[in-house]
Amino acid sequence: MADHFKPSEYHLHSLVTGKDYEDSGWMLDAAGEEKPSLLQSVYSGRQINVKGNEYGLYRFADWLPVKRMLKGSSSPVTYKSEKFASHLGLSNLYITFSGWWPEKGAIMNTCSFKETEAYSVCARLDQNNKKVLVVASAGNTARSFARVCSDNDIPLLLCIPEDNLDALWFDEEIKSCVRVIASRSGSDYFDAIHLSNLACKLDQFLPEGGAKNVARRDGMATTVLSAVTTIGQIPDYYFQAVGSGTGAIAAWEANKRFIADGRFGNNKMKLMVSQNAPFLPMYNAWKAGSREMLPLNDDLARRQVEEIDAKVLSNRKPPYPIIGGLFDALQDSGGDILAVTNEQAFVAGKLFLETEGVDLHPAAAVATASLINYCNENKLDKNSLIMLNITGGGEELFKKGRKLNYLKPAVIFDINPSLEEVEEKTKGLF
Repeated sequence: MADHFKPSEYHLHSLVTGKDYEDSGWMLDAAGEEKPSLLQSVYSGRQINVKGNEYGLYRFADWLPVKRMLKGSSSPVTYKSEKFASHLGLSNLYITFSGWWPEKGAIMNTCSFKETEAYSVCARLDQNNKKVLVVASAGNTARSFARVCSDNDIPLLLCIPEDNLDALWFDEEIKSCVRVIASRSGSDYFDAIHLSNLACKLDQFLPEGGAKNVARRDGMATTVLSAVTTIGQIPDYYFQAVGSGTGAIAAWEANKRFIADGRFGNNKMKLMVSQNAPFLPMYNAWKAGSREMLPLNDDLARRQVEEIDAKVLSNRKPPYPIIGGLFDALQDSGGDILAVTNEQAFVAGKLFLETEGVDLHPAAAVATASLINYCNENKLDKNSLIMLNITGGGEELFKKGRKLNYLKPAVIFDINPSLEEVEEKTKGLF
């Protein structure tokens, strides 16, 4: 199968200058442009040709900036909801599920749509790359990258808050090509990002790039590719919980590709994204009509992150203000940001389990609660075509009867370590 795999031709486009760039292999920014923006990938294949399920995530390779196929991937699964939709009085609710639910054909071993990012980003890496990839994470992303890199022998340094280490569970041993360093207890995702930034100043390490990496966004966009090609048209609404908003930006970009494809309609999905109260930095900026993030005290932010159940939704420096970021995506799509409490998310997760039959990650429960709230406020035409992006689920199902291994950190750093300390303590890890 890999013998028949041909990478897509694409170039990178700047929304600021309108310039097109050839991808140098790991281009994250447009050098020389004064205003930062998220570069967008433009594929020479205007119409997508979806491959068979045996290709896993790479069935969508026409619109992925990858050089090769890695082993072990699977793609998101989209189906029409009956019981949950009926409970809400919705006639056209489609659920795109990423996680573990073999009954529906969903077989992501890490139970999270972060696998879509990891299989795309790591397949963008050149096979002859000698540097160690660095990824910062609040949990699910780390688990997905660890599994993908271990299975495919790709060196990886993970940076994660110590309080989130329980997210690093696996049903098999992770190889030594994957190492973890952590920011001490009481720190948050922002501190893990700071730690990763320091590591990336050292020669042996390569920054993954987060939202700036087109492979991360286009990998996440496979949720929308799954939905639109299954349904046969672009939805009216798109519901998802957001920490950084990168998945929603990816959805917006995929939407525009489908309009250019010409076979699925020409409407823009309203991006309905949600945050977990009381941690609401993007919600607060959006409601204030501000492109810029509002000031947020570090200690207050850390306390708010401690309070939310969906820890993965805790990015303090999201790609919201940047050109091509979430602010632009929301404005262009006519979308909105919604707030959901822990209690509302818990009730929503319980209802989803009762009606659909599978457990949800806390972030997916936040998205589900936002849809329920929106319906209860009578803001939806009940016949609208709706995509609910379930970004993680089936964890309880997956863990049942399995012995789990946990990945332990090689080093735990204080908040704000020096570059010298990071250099000294990461020396010899690989």
